[in-house]
Amino acid sequence: MSSSNKANGKSEKGGMGGGLVPGTYPAPKALRPTLVGESWSVVAGHPRTSLVAAEIFRAGGNAIDAGVAAGIASNVVQVDMANFGGIAPILIREAAAQSAWSVAGIGRWSKSASLEEMLKRYGGSLPLDGAPAIVPGAPAGWIAALKRFGTMSFSQVATPAIKLAREGFLVDQSLATSLEITGRNFQKWPTSAAIYRPDGKSIAPGQRLKQEKLAELLQRLVDAETAHNGNRAEKLSAAHKAFYEGAVAQILADSVTSRGGYMTLSDLAEFEAEIEPAPSVEIKGWRFFATPSWSQGPTALQILGILARTSGSWHELVESITLAFNDREDFLAAPGQMKKDLLDLISDQHLEESAALIGESSLAGRPGEDLATKPLSSTTAVVTMDSEGNTFATSPSDTIDGGPIIPELGILCSPRGVQSRLDLNHPNRLTPGGRPVVTPAAMIGLCDGESWALACPGGDVIVQAMAQVIWKVVSESMELQESVESPRIAAFNAPSAFHPHPSADRLVYAEKRIGEDAIDKLRRHGHTVQVWPEYEFDAGSVQTIKSSRNSDGERTLFAAADPRRSAYGLAE
Repeated sequence: MSSSNKANGKSEKGGMGGGLVPGTYPAPKALRPTLVGESWSVVAGHPRTSLVAAEIFRAGGNAIDAGVAAGIASNVVQVDMANFGGIAPILIREAAAQSAWSVAGIGRWSKSASLEEMLKRYGGSLPLDGAPAIVPGAPAGWIAALKRFGTMSFSQVATPAIKLAREGFLVDQSLATSLEITGRNFQKWPTSAAIYRPDGKSIAPGQRLKQEKLAELLQRLVDAETAHNGNRAEKLSAAHKAFYEGAVAQILADSVTSRGGYMTLSDLAEFEAEIEPAPSVEIKGWRFFATPSWSQGPTALQILGILARTSGSWHELVESITLAFNDREDFLAAPGQMKKDLLDLISDQHLEESAALIGESSLAGRPGEDLATKPLSSTTAVVTMDSEGNTFATSPSDTIDGGPIIPELGILCSPRGVQSRLDLNHPNRLTPGGRPVVTPAAMIGLCDGESWALACPGGDVIVQAMAQVIWKVVSESMELQESVESPRIAAFNAPSAFHPHPSADRLVYAEKRIGEDAIDKLRRHGHTVQVWPEYEFDAGSVQTIKSSRNSDGERTLFAAADPRRSAYGLAE
């Protein structure tokens, strides 16, 4: 060191010459960056799924085209989490609209199903096979969304998925792990094991997974669309009929009934994915919409509505969840089956009355079966948005361990009947032709002409995780990615949505990162806290895109992907 440099405390290699200067740049607030786009953005449950959405956007599709394409691709790439024979609850906002629409890609029980007969057959259990099978809702949901809000053909949006199914793709570590875990349950079904555990072994990372019968099924729908001479809507209806009528429908019905379930050709032929206005509440200047009462979407609205009337502490969050889940248990059922008007449950008066019940001591939940039962594995999610403001959010589901693959079709038949109750007095009871209340849900927020879309996997945690991300942004002004990665809790003080509906008294799981002081405080309020790792898979995986205007008035699309799972975002 020269005398002058020694005096200044600098070496000759400082600054541009070599050394770092600690503290010049702030520490990152999140593990991943918040993505910024102007033309489009997607956050999906797997990188390949996001790439499919990008392909559709670059081909000129809008957010609904890209969302449907990604959703169908998820039925191939994330077949462990979502199946083309499963469900697809969808929420959509059209460009410049001040409301959102739900698409009921959720199947129905057969009209021939009988709760009394089900109880006689299985003695109060609901074995995973034909018994809980309902009409597959996903195909109708994808097509209905595309027909009403999209611009492309089924062929255009399904072609990437067909290629992935027919030619196969290389399995990554997360999918290999998931298939190994779910494979423990579906080994009793040789038709499933033949594809996902070939030669009796788990598929290793780097191996190719082909699903040729699934490719053939998707191609059958494309061929029906192409062969029809009508307009775009009529062609899409032809694709719908290719699944719900004719040979495919016959195979579905025969498979379900031969395995102890209920399904008729008329159940399939009459099924449609209804499009209806979505329910909503207003929170801190945002109006949040959610999928209707055939999902637990309204429960998410209640959690936020109650929490907004508190100071927002961890204890008050837990209690907001308990109160909302108590209402889920007492009242929530598919439209037409509810004994209390949904609008009453999300009204200002009811939310205020609920918030007033929160005190220093933990509230009692609703008791359920005291069983250590693990429900079906999970779900995935897709959110998309374009520069016009078109917004799409979905949590497609039905896991590969929920029922056997139908060998002629390469899909399972939705086992979502496990979310109906085998109780004649329960609002969400098995009803001929009725829908179960499913856990997958989606949300869209609107404020000053801008959109915010959220979707998440995670069963009973789905609505809890989305509500926490929203709360972190609207109450603490967190950056989007920071809110997604922020430590999370999950409360289980009411019966699970999954048969046999086990419950735990005042149980709270908390990621370790909320801190020892917060955990101790929850325990002092009377909650039974179990500590999760710092980033817990079961804490959900919130995928979200939020738009705003920059100083030049340009729409900017901010996107965040949850690192707890394999979610991945892209923006352009």
